[in-house]
Amino acid sequence: MSRIVRLATCAALLAGTALTSAGAADLPSAKTAPLAPVMTQWSPWMIRGRALFVVPQESAKLKLGGAPILGGDVDISNSVVPELDISYFFTRNIAVELILGVTPHNVKGAGTLAGARIGSAWLLPPTLMLQYHFTDLGAFKPYVGVGVNYTVFFNEKAKGGFASFDLKDSFGLALQAGFDYMIDRHWGINFDVKKIFLEPKVKVNNGLISGKVRIDPWLIGAGVTYRF
Repeated sequence: MSRIVRLATCAALLAGTALTSAGAADLPSAKTAPLAPVMTQWSPWMIRGRALFVVPQESAKLKLGGAPILGGDVDISNSVVPELDISYFFTRNIAVELILGVTPHNVKGAGTLAGARIGSAWLLPPTLMLQYHFTDLGAFKPYVGVGVNYTVFFNEKAKGGFASFDLKDSFGLALQAGFDYMIDRHWGINFDVKKIFLEPKVKVNNGLISGKVRIDPWLIGAGVTYRF
């Protein structure tokens, strides 16, 4: 009987050793386990700061006491201002951009009104653009956009002996083309051109002179891009 017990004990020890070895073989080796790839998180937000050159393409249709002023026109000064815009990307190609800035301008007479000082005003023209970004050109990332502008005129001042000068807030269509050149993942440089179609109503001397002024400015900007 003791011999049978010894044989059974040896068999149990051998079976336990085999099971332990098999379990150890199934465990992953720390040296051979693959490392998980490091994923770069994509952010939908981008901001830009630009220096903006505003160049009106002006013309006017004016009346004096209800009668057309033949040959009467206006001359609107250019302006250089800072601009901030904020972009949100719905996808890697489709984005919306909100453009913010203010521009000061002087208005003088032209044509048969040449030499007349009319007034000055500040423009607040927030513009919302829907953009398509081309993403298959490496660091060079061009885009195009179309949107709507709403221009608020404020701090209007009459000049040249006129008593009042008033421009009516107006909506306008906006078109855009530009590019970002990314220096690294976050920083880049930007060049951008926009055209805004803007034709507000104008009143001088409480409506003695009235009509519409087509401003239609080109907005030419260059600056810095930051992608979050």
